[in-house]
Amino acid sequence: MSTPFQELAPLCQLPSGATGRVCRLTGDESFCQRIREMGFGEAALVTKISGSVTSLCLVNGTRLALNHSAAMSILVERLPAGAK
Repeated sequence: MSTPFQELAPLCQLPSGATGRVCRLTGDESFCQRIREMGFGEAALVTKISGSVTSLCLVNGTRLALNHSAAMSILVERLPAGAK
């Protein structure tokens, strides 16, 4: 569970190997719908595998690459190591 003081950060700022929970999507409605269809819906767990310009992520057992702009629009809360 998140605490009221948990800071949200864009997915692109999540360190490689860290896991976060998607809390909010920003951007226009069509972008948000498409990103949800890819598995990045609110409350989804995402692990950033690598990248800064292009973020390689693991979500719902699938590896997906996002450009920097898309990763900036996905706000996550970082989870402690081992928490899921």
